Amino acid sequence: MTKTHSYTSLIQWTGNRGTGTSSYRAYDRTWDIAVPGKPRVSCSNDPLLGGDPGLMNPEDLLLSSLSACHMLWFLHLASDAGIHVHAYHDTPEGLGEVSPNGAGRFLTATLKPLITVPPETDTSVANQIHLDIHDRCFIARSVSFPVTIEASYTHRD
Repeated sequence: MTKTHSYTSLIQWTGNRGTGTSSYRAYDRTWDIAVPGKPRVSCSNDPLLGGDPGLMNPEDLLLSSLSACHMLWFLHLASDAGIHVHAYHDTPEGLGEVSPNGAGRFLTATLKPLITVPPETDTSVANQIHLDIHDRCFIARSVSFPVTIEASYTHRD
């Protein structure tokens, strides 16, 4: 039997410079994400679209969520398989496009986890786990673009 989960968030625009949206250039593309009981996250539009490069943007958040979900499932399934993970570091990359009318979308995402495991670890088992995650990860199952995994491993006793 499936279970449902609900999520909530508050998105609050913080970019009113005093005249609201009186013109396209009269306001900032900034906002805060406020989930009850959690720290606020200040965000902005993509810098290519006039946003603040020092703040997270929706594309950063989506790519990070995809990577984090994959990592959490990998850790879970690796533990179940007897694989001892000592460290996990990912540098995911997303490729997007913007059409002439301004509509954008992700075309692909590539996760590039570097995983530290003991020398005797069977990395073929670890690689199979990566392939199985897409069918389980909440975020990966929710996106409509292809996600590829380029995992590599380092060793530590």
